[in-house]
Amino acid sequence: MGLSKLTEEQIKKELANLPGWSIANGKLHKDFVFADFVEAFGFMSRAAIHIEKMNHHPEWFNVYNKIKVELVTHDAGGITQNDINLARTLNSLAK
Repeated sequence: MGLSKLTEEQIKKELANLPGWSIANGKLHKDFVFADFVEAFGFMSRAAIHIEKMNHHPEWFNVYNKIKVELVTHDAGGITQNDINLARTLNSLAK
């Protein structure tokens, strides 16, 4: 289920359709900014339901209205389609 490490070329192609996402330290990275803490926490709560269904374990860090997200599939040793799919889902939930 998308657990093969993507090539740099595949990742670049996917990034073209993932607004706000970049590569940092070998991981997909995005900083989300919300109006306030309640909105940020609400986003994390909504995202958690999708994340659990995808059997994913994102690295995320929240302070007040900001959430830093980093995605990588440790078992595959890099970024996989599963990470790309979760990035798409998070972008959709943040709208």
